[in-house]
Amino acid sequence: MRGDQLLAISTTLVVLATASAATAAPRQGPCAEITAACERAGFVQGGAKAGSGLQVDCIVPIMQGTFQRPKAGKPLPHISAQLVAACREENPRFGQRNTPRPPPGEDPLAPLPPPATPAEPAQSTPQTPLTGAKRPNIVFILTDDLALNLVQYMPHVLKMQKDGTTFANYFVTDSLCCPSRSSIFTGRYPHNTGIFRNTGRDGGYLVFRDRGHERATFATALAAAGYRTAMLGKYLNGYLPAQHGVPPGWSEWDVAGNAYREFNYELNQNGKVDRFGNSATDYLTDVLSDNATRFIKAAAGTPFVIEVATFAPHAPYTPAPRDAEALPGLRAPRTLSFNAAPDADAPKWLLAHPMLSDAEIARIDADFRKRAQSVQAVDKMIGELQAAVAAVGEENNTYFVFSSDNGYHMGEHRLMPGKMTAFDTDIHVPLIVTGPGVPAGLTVDEIVENIDLYATFTELGGVAASADVDGRSLVPLLHGEKVSDWRTVALIEHRGPNNDRSDPDAPALRSGNPTTYEAIRARTSLYVEYASGEKEYHNLTSDPHELRNSYGSLSGAEQSSLHATLEAVKSCRGVQSCSAAERPTRSALQR
Repeated sequence: MRGDQLLAISTTLVVLATASAATAAPRQGPCAEITAACERAGFVQGGAKAGSGLQVDCIVPIMQGTFQRPKAGKPLPHISAQLVAACREENPRFGQRNTPRPPPGEDPLAPLPPPATPAEPAQSTPQTPLTGAKRPNIVFILTDDLALNLVQYMPHVLKMQKDGTTFANYFVTDSLCCPSRSSIFTGRYPHNTGIFRNTGRDGGYLVFRDRGHERATFATALAAAGYRTAMLGKYLNGYLPAQHGVPPGWSEWDVAGNAYREFNYELNQNGKVDRFGNSATDYLTDVLSDNATRFIKAAAGTPFVIEVATFAPHAPYTPAPRDAEALPGLRAPRTLSFNAAPDADAPKWLLAHPMLSDAEIARIDADFRKRAQSVQAVDKMIGELQAAVAAVGEENNTYFVFSSDNGYHMGEHRLMPGKMTAFDTDIHVPLIVTGPGVPAGLTVDEIVENIDLYATFTELGGVAASADVDGRSLVPLLHGEKVSDWRTVALIEHRGPNNDRSDPDAPALRSGNPTTYEAIRARTSLYVEYASGEKEYHNLTSDPHELRNSYGSLSGAEQSSLHATLEAVKSCRGVQSCSAAERPTRSALQR
C-alpha cells in the first residue's frame, strides 16, 4: 500500500474517531463545554473539507495547544487554560489525534474510572511546533519607564541590536504601567481589558483579577502547553505580596509590591513572603537576576518562558550601590523639543507650562544621570541571564526579548519628568529580540504594538492564539519576512487627568497630566482626539519633534478620514476586527 494511501486512511480514522466522540458527548462537563464552544464558533461535524471541522479544526488544536491547520477557515474560540486542564483530567483521550476508534457503544467522553494506585497530577500535553523543531525558550526583560534614550548606555542591549532584530516603530497602548502591562499579558487593547489606570474602578491589579484576565494570559496559554513559566519583579500596580497569592499559569512567582526604591521591600516567592532590607545584596534588580538564573538552570530540559520585570529605572531612579558614581557629568539630551515653547494651537493641558528654570533643568540632568546609572544593573542582569542560558546548552534555542512598559519625558515640551502623553517620548519604546532564526542587525519598520507580544510568545511556543486577542504575532517580521497586510496605525488610549496621590505614577508638579484622549500613531504622523474636543496632528516628516499642531491645516476630507480611522480602531475587538481597522485607506496619516 502506498504512503499516500496510508496517510489518507489514518486521517480518515482520526476524523471518524473524533467525530464519534463529539456525537456521543453528553452536554455536561468541561469537555462538553469545549465542544459546545467550538459549535458556537461555527465548527460543525463533517466540515473538515470546508475548513470548519468540529474536531480537526477546533477541538484538536485546542486540546493539543497547536496551530490550526492552514485550511482552517474560522478562528478558535477563547478557551481558558483551566477548562482545557479540567477536560484533560476528565478524559485524557479527548481531542487527541492518535486516539484509537472506541469499541461500539463506548462513550469516548465519559470520565475514566479512578486509577487503582495513586497517580501523578495531570500534566499539560506537550506541544511540538509546526516545524517539528525543539520548542524554544523565551526570556522577556520588561523594564519600567525606560525611554529609548537610555538604550545607548546598555552594552548588552546594544549587542542584542547587533545580533538580532530591532523594531523601529514599537508603541504601547498607553504610556502608563498597569494598562500597558495588561495589554502585554492579554494581547488586548485597554478598551477590551477595561484597564485604563493604575488604581480605581478602571485600573490596577484587583480590577485585572476580578475581570478574569489572570486566566487568559500568555502564561496560562504556555503553561497549558507544557512550558515552565516564571514571573519575577513587578507585576501590576496594587499587587500586595502579603495579601495576594500566585495567579494561574505561573510555575515560579517572585513578585514585589511597592519596590521602586529597590531596597526594603517584600517579595512573594511562590506564596511565601520574604522581607529584604537595605544591604547591597538586597538590591532588587540583582535579586531578580539571581532568582531568574536559578530558574533557568532548574528548568533545563523543559521549555520555559520567563518574564523579568524590573522596577528600574522608575523613580526614584535608585542605582545599584556599585553604580552610584557611574557616568559622571551626564546630562539629559537637549533635543529640539527640550524646553521648547508650546505651539499656539497646542492642547490646553500643555499650553499652561512655562519655560523650565535653571534649577529645574539641573534637577532633570541629575535625575537623567540616575536613570542611566540604574539601568546598568538591568544590563548586567541581561548578561547574566544570557550566560545562564548558555550554561544549560540552550543559547541556540532561546529568544531574548527586551522592552519597556512605557517611555518617559524629561524636559521635552517644557515638561518635568513624567509620562502619559501621546508624544513619542512616552509611547515609543524599545523592542529588541534575539533568538533562533532572527536575522542579525535587522531593523523592522512596520508599526507594532505591545498587544502583539501575547500572540508572538504563544506562536513561538506552538500555541494557537485566541481569536479575541487584538494583537498579531510578530514572528514573521521577526524572521525577516514581509507581511503585505500589516497594520499602518497603532492605537493609544489614555484616561486622565490622574489626581490619585496614592498612585506611584501620580504626576508631579508640571510633569504633564493630560485629559482623556485616544490617538493613532502612523509611521509619519500622530493624531490625537481629546475628551475636551480638542484635536492634535503632527506631520512627523516635517515636524519630527512634535512641536506644531497642524490639524487646522488639514482638509475636511483628511480630518474626517482621521476621525473615522480612530473611531474604528478604538472600538475593534479581536484580531480580525482590529487588523481591518488598523489598515485605513490613504489619508493624512500617510502624508
